[in-house]
Amino acid sequence: MAKAEKTLTDLFETTLRDIYFAEKQILRALPKMAKKAKSPELANAFEKHRDETEVHVERLEQVFEMFGATARGKTCDAIVGILDEGKEIMEDFAGTDALDPGMLAAAQAVEHYEISRYGTLRTWAEQLGMKDAAKLLDLTLAEEKKTDATLSQLASMKVNAKAA
Repeated sequence: MAKAEKTLTDLFETTLRDIYFAEKQILRALPKMAKKAKSPELANAFEKHRDETEVHVERLEQVFEMFGATARGKTCDAIVGILDEGKEIMEDFAGTDALDPGMLAAAQAVEHYEISRYGTLRTWAEQLGMKDAAKLLDLTLAEEKKTDATLSQLASMKVNAKAA
Protein backbone atom coordinates (compact mmCIF):
# COMPACT_ATOMS: atom_id res chain seq x y z
CA MET A 1 0.00 0.00 0.00
CA ALA A 2 1.38 3.38 -1.00
CA LYS A 3 1.98 5.95 1.72
CA ALA A 4 -0.35 8.97 1.45
CA GLU A 5 1.38 12.16 0.46
CA LYS A 6 1.69 14.64 3.32
CA THR A 7 0.54 18.20 2.74
CA LEU A 8 1.12 21.63 4.22
CA THR A 9 -2.17 21.14 6.06
CA ASP A 10 -0.76 18.01 7.71
CA LEU A 11 2.42 19.86 8.60
CA PHE A 12 0.40 22.76 10.04
CA GLU A 13 -1.57 20.39 12.28
CA THR A 14 1.55 18.54 13.44
CA THR A 15 3.32 21.81 14.28
CA LEU A 16 0.21 23.14 16.02
CA ARG A 17 0.16 20.02 18.22
CA ASP A 18 3.88 20.50 18.88
CA ILE A 19 3.53 24.10 20.13
CA TYR A 20 0.40 23.19 22.12
CA PHE A 21 2.41 20.56 23.98
CA ALA A 22 5.25 23.06 24.42
CA GLU A 23 2.97 25.75 25.89
CA LYS A 24 1.49 23.26 28.36
CA GLN A 25 4.99 22.28 29.51
CA ILE A 26 6.02 25.92 29.80
CA LEU A 27 2.97 26.58 31.97
CA ARG A 28 4.29 23.97 34.41
CA ALA A 29 7.87 25.28 34.38
CA LEU A 30 7.32 29.02 34.85
CA PRO A 31 6.02 28.94 38.46
CA LYS A 32 9.05 26.87 39.47
CA MET A 33 11.35 29.37 37.82
CA ALA A 34 9.59 32.32 39.44
CA LYS A 35 9.96 30.67 42.85
CA LYS A 36 13.71 30.07 42.37
CA ALA A 37 14.51 33.55 41.00
CA LYS A 38 16.44 35.79 43.38
CA SER A 39 15.61 38.97 41.46
CA PRO A 40 12.07 40.20 42.14
CA GLU A 41 11.98 41.63 38.61
CA LEU A 42 12.86 38.25 37.09
CA ALA A 43 10.31 36.48 39.28
CA ASN A 44 7.68 39.00 38.15
CA ALA A 45 8.65 38.50 34.49
CA PHE A 46 8.20 34.73 34.86
CA GLU A 47 4.84 35.18 36.60
CA LYS A 48 3.64 37.64 33.95
CA HIS A 49 4.67 35.28 31.19
CA ARG A 50 2.82 32.44 32.87
CA ASP A 51 -0.37 34.51 32.69
CA GLU A 52 0.33 35.28 29.03
CA THR A 53 1.01 31.60 28.34
CA GLU A 54 -2.44 30.70 29.62
CA VAL A 55 -3.86 33.06 26.98
CA HIS A 56 -1.58 31.50 24.35
CA VAL A 57 -3.01 28.06 25.17
CA GLU A 58 -6.54 29.44 24.83
CA ARG A 59 -5.68 30.96 21.46
CA LEU A 60 -4.21 27.68 20.27
CA GLU A 61 -7.41 25.93 21.30
CA GLN A 62 -9.33 28.46 19.17
CA VAL A 63 -7.02 27.74 16.23
CA PHE A 64 -7.60 24.00 16.65
CA GLU A 65 -11.34 24.68 16.61
CA MET A 66 -11.05 26.83 13.46
CA PHE A 67 -8.99 24.05 11.91
CA GLY A 68 -11.64 21.48 12.84
CA ALA A 69 -9.32 19.46 15.05
CA THR A 70 -9.26 18.51 18.72
CA ALA A 71 -6.77 20.46 20.82
CA ARG A 72 -4.22 17.80 21.62
CA GLY A 73 -0.48 18.02 22.05
CA LYS A 74 2.24 15.98 20.43
CA THR A 75 5.43 15.44 22.40
CA CYS A 76 7.91 18.10 21.43
CA ASP A 77 11.42 16.79 22.03
CA ALA A 78 12.90 20.24 21.42
CA ILE A 79 11.00 21.93 24.25
CA VAL A 80 11.56 18.95 26.54
CA GLY A 81 15.31 19.36 25.95
CA ILE A 82 15.25 23.13 26.46
CA LEU A 83 13.26 22.79 29.69
CA ASP A 84 15.57 20.00 30.89
CA GLU A 85 18.52 22.34 30.38
CA GLY A 86 16.68 24.93 32.47
CA LYS A 87 16.12 22.39 35.27
CA GLU A 88 19.79 21.47 35.14
CA ILE A 89 20.76 25.14 35.51
CA MET A 90 18.41 25.50 38.49
CA GLU A 91 20.04 22.49 40.15
CA ASP A 92 23.68 23.20 39.25
CA PHE A 93 23.58 26.92 40.09
CA ALA A 94 21.16 26.90 43.03
CA GLY A 95 22.22 29.40 45.69
CA THR A 96 24.71 31.19 43.42
CA ASP A 97 24.66 34.63 41.83
CA ALA A 98 24.74 32.91 38.42
CA LEU A 99 21.33 31.27 38.93
CA ASP A 100 19.22 34.19 37.68
CA PRO A 101 21.31 34.80 34.53
CA GLY A 102 21.19 31.06 33.81
CA MET A 103 17.43 30.86 34.23
CA LEU A 104 17.00 33.99 32.14
CA ALA A 105 19.09 32.48 29.35
CA ALA A 106 17.05 29.27 29.53
CA ALA A 107 13.84 31.31 29.35
CA GLN A 108 15.12 33.09 26.26
CA ALA A 109 15.89 29.75 24.60
CA VAL A 110 12.22 28.89 25.16
CA GLU A 111 11.13 32.26 23.75
CA HIS A 112 13.26 31.82 20.65
CA TYR A 113 11.75 28.40 20.04
CA GLU A 114 8.24 29.81 20.44
CA ILE A 115 8.98 32.76 18.16
CA SER A 116 10.16 30.34 15.48
CA ARG A 117 7.08 28.14 15.79
CA TYR A 118 4.53 30.93 15.91
CA GLY A 119 6.10 32.74 12.96
CA THR A 120 6.02 29.56 10.90
CA LEU A 121 2.46 28.70 11.90
CA ARG A 122 1.24 32.21 11.13
CA THR A 123 2.79 32.07 7.66
CA TRP A 124 1.32 28.64 6.95
CA ALA A 125 -2.12 29.71 8.22
CA GLU A 126 -1.99 32.64 5.77
CA GLN A 127 -0.96 30.33 2.92
CA LEU A 128 -3.78 27.93 3.82
CA GLY A 129 -6.32 30.78 3.74
CA MET A 130 -6.93 30.66 7.50
CA LYS A 131 -6.92 34.42 8.07
CA ASP A 132 -8.53 34.35 11.53
CA ALA A 133 -6.10 31.70 12.74
CA ALA A 134 -3.20 33.71 11.30
CA LYS A 135 -4.34 36.76 13.28
CA LEU A 136 -4.44 34.78 16.54
CA LEU A 137 -1.02 33.27 15.88
CA ASP A 138 0.36 36.71 15.02
CA LEU A 139 -0.93 38.13 18.32
CA THR A 140 0.90 35.43 20.22
CA LEU A 141 4.03 35.91 18.10
CA ALA A 142 4.07 39.61 18.99
CA GLU A 143 3.73 38.80 22.70
CA GLU A 144 6.55 36.25 22.55
CA LYS A 145 8.81 38.82 20.88
CA LYS A 146 7.91 41.38 23.53
CA THR A 147 8.71 38.89 26.32
CA ASP A 148 12.06 38.14 24.68
CA ALA A 149 12.85 41.88 24.52
CA THR A 150 11.84 42.30 28.17
CA LEU A 151 14.11 39.43 29.19
CA SER A 152 17.00 40.88 27.17
CA GLN A 153 16.56 44.25 28.86
CA LEU A 154 16.33 42.65 32.28
CA ALA A 155 19.50 40.68 31.58
CA SER A 156 21.54 43.66 30.44
CA MET A 157 20.25 46.17 32.98
CA LYS A 158 20.10 44.09 36.16
CA VAL A 159 20.49 40.33 36.31
CA ASN A 160 23.80 39.82 34.51
CA ALA A 161 25.45 42.85 36.16
CA LYS A 162 24.48 41.65 39.62
CA ALA A 163 25.99 38.22 38.94
CA ALA A 164 29.23 39.67 37.58
